[in-house]
Amino acid sequence: MQRIVVGIVVLISCLEVSARAAEQPAVPDLAKVKVLDVRTAQSIALSGNPDLAAAQARIEQARARVRQAAATWWPSLDVSGAGIRQHLSENSYQYIRRVAALAGGTVDQNTNVYGAGIQATWLLFDGFYRDFRERQALYGEQEAQAGLADSRRMLVTAVAEAFLNAQLSQTYIDINRADETFYGQQLEDAQNRFKVGAGPWGDVLNIKVQVNSARTSLIRSQREFEAAGYGLAALLGLADAAFPSRLRLAPLDKETLLIEQKESPETLIQEAFSIRPDIRRLEMVVKQTEAGTGMAKAPFFPKLQLGGAIEGMREGNARMTNDDFGNTVGVNMSWNLYAGGADKARVVEAEQTKREAVFALAGLRNRVAAEIRQELALLAAAQEQVRLQRETVKLVEENRDLAKNEYEAGESSLIRLNEAQRDLIATYGQQAQALVAYHLAQQRLLGATGRNLAGFDQPAKEKK
Repeated sequence: MQRIVVGIVVLISCLEVSARAAEQPAVPDLAKVKVLDVRTAQSIALSGNPDLAAAQARIEQARARVRQAAATWWPSLDVSGAGIRQHLSENSYQYIRRVAALAGGTVDQNTNVYGAGIQATWLLFDGFYRDFRERQALYGEQEAQAGLADSRRMLVTAVAEAFLNAQLSQTYIDINRADETFYGQQLEDAQNRFKVGAGPWGDVLNIKVQVNSARTSLIRSQREFEAAGYGLAALLGLADAAFPSRLRLAPLDKETLLIEQKESPETLIQEAFSIRPDIRRLEMVVKQTEAGTGMAKAPFFPKLQLGGAIEGMREGNARMTNDDFGNTVGVNMSWNLYAGGADKARVVEAEQTKREAVFALAGLRNRVAAEIRQELALLAAAQEQVRLQRETVKLVEENRDLAKNEYEAGESSLIRLNEAQRDLIATYGQQAQALVAYHLAQQRLLGATGRNLAGFDQPAKEKK
């Protein structure tokens, strides 16, 4: 009855999987994407990263082990056949021939013997070993599924980090290009003033130095963006980790709305305990060790096995008839009463394995709680940094414009303008870092709670 129920559950699960698989949206085609955002990058990675394919293969292995464990509940049927040519030694032949002659018979020195048979065995009881073994295999499959989900969770976070790092490098490119453009305009103005005798040659030289410095920073940012692209491409599963040169990342939004975190740490921690796949994976490991303890106790019970066989043998001719066959049927019981303490030691080992898994799960829950509290603190700090940098940018922009107007009016030196421009470029960079740190803190908090998989369809083979 139990196995019928299990079969019905599996059938219903398969129907649900088929229905959900039909509803899955298509994965974005990178060849058609011109501007890549973080959500699209995460979707592409979840469909193309080879590490996830390896995790899926582990699930298929676990499912095969479940089928192996279920097979032990059924009888075993074996068919055998044999054909033997026997040549008696001269001494044996002479002896047997004399004995046969006394009875009025004959005997051949060369004899062909043929045999055939079919044997069936059915293990009726083995101390519940098969039951616990099947449970262990089922928990192993669920552990593999949780492992795949956890790989997806970590991949989504890793893609976000790689994307944001590349986005920061791209923002530096824009900042340094704007710096180069600014000094290019200043150089043109300084050269015009020098030509009409309204400006010194030293200003022209100084601005040329600033233009070269901006170009150097631009080249460095471009190389850093290229290097960041390689890491992102590897996570996306692109061939040879080659990031398309035509592809541009979505620009960093300077006006990003800061969302206040209203949920308490305790609420997020309890949610993480219920949905994080790495916690679920260790919970399945604990259940596997419980099943392992039951398997270790099986030798304390007797084994009961039903067996039957039909066997036939004939000399000289392979064409056997009903008269050549006999049959046996019987029930065999065995019970090991003492094995030097090995059985008891195996139970102790299994119990300690379970104890280890329980403590590992408790340790993971503590680390998850600490991770969430840390990410909340970092998110709050990142929000405050963004607010301060936005205020600072306004002040520094006003100061740079003031220094520019004073220099063009001849009321201040080029040194003040250079200082104001350097401050502005540095502030733009700090604002970009603060925004990336804010987005990164958000992504890490989502990963810590397990929420970052929301909205991404699970693989059809993973759902049960």
